[in-house]
Amino acid sequence: MSLSLQVLYPTAGGTTFDHDYYGSAHMKIVGENMGPHIESTLITKGLAGGPDTPPGYHAVATIVFKDQAALDAAMAASGPALADIPNFYSGEPQMLVGEITG
Repeated sequence: MSLSLQVLYPTAGGTTFDHDYYGSAHMKIVGENMGPHIESTLITKGLAGGPDTPPGYHAVATIVFKDQAALDAAMAASGPALADIPNFYSGEPQMLVGEITG
């Protein structure tokens, strides 16, 4: 069964997020360290939380894995990516691991 790891970067508390660094440098680190285990990646930049509502998240990364073994291997290699978070985000990201059902 395919699994996803979503990393959410909330806007709460006046956090800051450097989208340029994230797209160019951080995702390169993710690819170099976790890439062999990843099937696909989707990055969504938050624009709005609804009509006339600011976004609740700066960005959401959705990373898809073939199975639990691939996710486990990627997480075991994620140290450099996790250590890089303070270089682009001033808060604590949230994570959600889920089963892909559709």
